[in-house]
Amino acid sequence: MSSKTAFYRLGDLTDWFSGGTPSKKNPECWGDEIPWISASSMGGSRYSNSDLKITKLGLESGSRLALKGSILLLVRGSTLHNRIPVGIAVRDVAFNQDVKAIRVKPELAARQVTDEMYLYYWLKANEKKLLEMVEHTGIGAGKLDTKRLQDLEIRLPSWSEQRQIVASATAIDEKEILNSCINQTLEQMAQAIFKSWFVDFEPVKAKIAALEAGGSEEDALLAAMQAISGKGEEKLTRLQAEQPEQYAELRATAELFPSAMQDSELGEIPEGWSVGHLSELIQFNPRRSLKKGTLAPYLDMKNVPTSGHLAEDIVLREMNSGTKFINGDSLLARITPCLENGKTAYVDFLDSDQVGWGSTEYIVMRSQEPYPESLSYFIARNRNFRQHAIQSMTGTSGRQRANAKALAELPWIIYPQEIAVAFGRIATPYLRLARSHGNESKSLSAIRDSLLPKLLSGELEITRKDA
Repeated sequence: MSSKTAFYRLGDLTDWFSGGTPSKKNPECWGDEIPWISASSMGGSRYSNSDLKITKLGLESGSRLALKGSILLLVRGSTLHNRIPVGIAVRDVAFNQDVKAIRVKPELAARQVTDEMYLYYWLKANEKKLLEMVEHTGIGAGKLDTKRLQDLEIRLPSWSEQRQIVASATAIDEKEILNSCINQTLEQMAQAIFKSWFVDFEPVKAKIAALEAGGSEEDALLAAMQAISGKGEEKLTRLQAEQPEQYAELRATAELFPSAMQDSELGEIPEGWSVGHLSELIQFNPRRSLKKGTLAPYLDMKNVPTSGHLAEDIVLREMNSGTKFINGDSLLARITPCLENGKTAYVDFLDSDQVGWGSTEYIVMRSQEPYPESLSYFIARNRNFRQHAIQSMTGTSGRQRANAKALAELPWIIYPQEIAVAFGRIATPYLRLARSHGNESKSLSAIRDSLLPKLLSGELEITRKDA
């Protein structure tokens, strides 16, 4: 066991493994349960899942397995021009040829010289140095040379000090991961409510089913309340006794939904609802004023999320040319492949009187008054809307763009204002809570990123409680 500080060449501490890509022509290699990590899967710091998965045949014929606990480092791709994706596999995963899996040599791990978690944090803390090492390829991608990486010198303090550093950094990481998981759940809940009310019409259908079963209007209302809340009759009785105001609000919301359906050009819709153009609900590219040369918050396309609504890494930049937006707007990436990849954001990161700006490749969407501002975001995330947006794309291959005018003229169900407002009372607090979690994670990340280099270099030491 190491008991004092020493310096090592990174390559002398570790074994490095290259991944691969199974044949795309063989469908038997794809679509099973083995996550296949590539640049698009490396958005966080813990890797356990991916959009693309491979089969055992795919693994054996064209890829490699990184064992749980391995460091995964992207060494090739356009992402390297902006950041260094690196993280830990929290389960066995496959990976492609643009990624290296790194393991501490078994004999050194056995002697507790170091471990993967310490080396991961060392790589993370030295991102600036790694960015300076990125080479440019002829096709626009960045590249990290493995030999140069392995030649890096790394400081290893005693094993106990390494454990203390890892524990401190991991505590922050775990809080960030928890916040991210909560936000994902909040998003899923809000999207599920949107789909239930405005796509599947579940409260309406619940009323219809109750009446068709011979129930009374009160029975139908109770059925709608159950559909809206997800609570059974017993839980609703308890809610009425323990939280009468919440029960009354739920009942009032259920009363807004009709108990019959009607035909329309878009198929059956709730009775009393209508069909019009989406522009009756949403403004597309509303006019905003921001003088050229003004220093204002700027959102780059690369910082727009593919899932969730939180846009991060906002910077101040002089206004040149681009889309302009204010809090309450939603931003839809209009260009391929950003649109297909899901890039969408809800603007909630500006001061109340600020105008922000960003890429010319955004379509700005804003709910028409008096509809809740959050409605535009959930429509932008709606699968049907996104399919129409993709179908509206025009232009040359590889540079196609969605058409805002075509989207504004899209036939759409016009939701009753009082029901949309009731949805906003539920969904808007979800978005606000997610933003709060995002801000907390950002602050914690800044603390970790400022302290970690000093701890790893020995400039700062963690004081033991029993010292």
